[in-house]
Formats: sequence, C-alpha cells, structure tokens
Amino acid sequence: MIKSIANLLSVLMSVAACGCARDAGVIFPALPPPIVWPGGSEPARIRYVGQIATSEDLKSGRSALEGLGQAIFGKPDKHGMITPFAVCTDGVNRLFVADSGARLVHVFDLATRRYAQWAPAEKQPQMALPIGIAWDPAGRLLVSDSVAGAIFVFDAQGKYTGLLGKNLLKRPCGIAIHPLTKQVFIADSAAHQIVVLSPAGEEVTRIGRRGMRPGEFNFPVDVAVDHLGRVYVADALNFRVQQISPDLKTSQIIGGRGDMPGYFAQPKCLDVDGEDHLYVVDNRFEAAQIFDSDGHLLLNFGSEGRGPGQFWLPTGIFIDPKNRIWVADSYNHRVQVFDYLAGTAPLPATQPEARP
Repeated sequence: MIKSIANLLSVLMSVAACGCARDAGVIFPALPPPIVWPGGSEPARIRYVGQIATSEDLKSGRSALEGLGQAIFGKPDKHGMITPFAVCTDGVNRLFVADSGARLVHVFDLATRRYAQWAPAEKQPQMALPIGIAWDPAGRLLVSDSVAGAIFVFDAQGKYTGLLGKNLLKRPCGIAIHPLTKQVFIADSAAHQIVVLSPAGEEVTRIGRRGMRPGEFNFPVDVAVDHLGRVYVADALNFRVQQISPDLKTSQIIGGRGDMPGYFAQPKCLDVDGEDHLYVVDNRFEAAQIFDSDGHLLLNFGSEGRGPGQFWLPTGIFIDPKNRIWVADSYNHRVQVFDYLAGTAPLPATQPEARP
C-alpha cells in the first residue's frame, strides 16, 4: 500500500514537472509599434505602457506543485475592479486602487505578483464610498470616504488602524501629502474648502470658502502638492484649477469653462510629475491635459473609448517618483499606465493626436 502511494506521488510529481510549472510573465509587454503622444515628427513625451484590470494581469508564475494543485482543485479566483476611483503607489512596487463600487482597496504587488484586498475587519468601521487615496511616506495608506466623512488609515501590511478627520470633514474627496511638512491636504467638496490636517489628524488650517473669486471654491474634488509646496486644486464646478502658493494664497487660475484645449468641462483629478508639470484629467473630455506651472497648456493625451490610451469616465490620476502615470479608468474597470519621458525635449505647446 505504501509503495503504491509512493508510486502515485512519483507519477504526479513527474506530470507536474512536465507541464504544470510556469514562469512569471511580463506585466507590461512592449507594443509594436508604441502608442505615444505627441504624434508626427515631434519627440514622444507620453508613452502608453499597459493596463491592470484584474489579479491575473500580475501574470504570476507557479511552481510544479502549485500547477498540479490548480489542475486538481481549479485556478485561484480572478479578482477584478467594479469602479476604480482613485489610485496611488507606495513609490516602489505596490499599486493601490480605491474601488468605490467594491468598497475596498485593491493591492497589486508588481514585484511579488501577489494580489490582496484591504478593508477594515467586520466589527470595525466600514468604508461606504472610498474615492480618494494617498500613500504616506511614514508607511500608511490613507483612504478618503465621502459618505463616512473621514479618512481610513491602514498600516503598511494592510491592517486598519483608525480614522483621521472624523467630525472635521463633510465630504472628503482627493488627498495629498505635503512633501515638506507631511501634512495631509484634503479636498472637502461639501465644505468647499481644502482642509489641512497634521499627520496625527489634528486640524491645522482651512483654505477657502464657497464662491467664484480666486481663493474660493465650488465643490473642489482633488488636490495635489508639487515639490516646492505649491498646492493645486481641482475646483470642479468653477471649471478651473487653482494654484495656491506655499503661503496658501491663490497665485494662478488655470483654465475655465469651455470645450477648447486648455479649458475644462469637468476637471476630476490632478497630479504633478517630477518636473512639476500639472496633469488634469477631465472625465467629460475623456483626456488628460498637461500644463506648466504658469498655467500654459503643453500637451494632451487620451481620447474616448475602450482601447489602449482611451478612457471612459476617468476619475483618478497618480504620478509616481519614476514619472510613471497611473490613471483610474473607472467605467472601463481598469487602471491604465503611461510613462512621461522626462529629459528628452521640452514639452510642446501643441496638441497633436497620438500615433499608433
């Protein structure tokens, strides 16, 4: 009997070694030809890289025994996104996606090829509508919930550790961490303000009030801070972006209501790259526009659709330290990935179409 079992195990191991093992695949394979912006003879400045839509897009490898187990018991479940609303990374290998439809955070580790879901435990406060996300360099993930009126905090391993801003916030949306002070800047849409909290969650100050003049907001939905401490606010129903100087005074008004390049229909989210270019995603135009720090339009990329480099109601953008651009393409149920090709030539002040 023992000999028969040993023989069976030997046969199964041989079968596993022959066909069940698999090396990890390339997450973002090169496209021939590449999709870049601008087109024509101009140097490429934005390049489409790929997308992450489900846990299978991590293209993890497997050992022979893991392959055998999957052959017998079936493949692991494929986890996809319902409404990816906001996105960030930890600056290294992990991609975090706040999914307002699933009420959780998807975690894709591009190094280990592992997938996880982060949410509070059953008896802890639950997320109702997570729509903003930011990685704190201190090792925390901050997730704004506009229904709960607070910021959910997770440690680096995904453990829920508490709330920030409870009873201070009305409808928090976008979040940014100030690179110098480490303060948390929150676009509180219902309060028509930018609320600034200390890392411990204490209120530091509030910027603005409801209105149309410089320094006033009408349902702000996102905020970003560049390396000089300048703050950018997506002032949604004023159809503009406001630049706020480090002393918290409005210094630039960028854009306005319109359907021409440089204007906005619904500025939804924004971020800045390593050269302090401002990227503004308009989910009515289904495109991202790039401005310099003086508010001059330099380039746009993207169009309406479901293919590579096309968007359907994009709602979140994050630019990591390597100038990789991550866009939450909500109605396409994915995150699209682009590279800003820094240092090759100045961004052109034109808006040609992408070339395939």
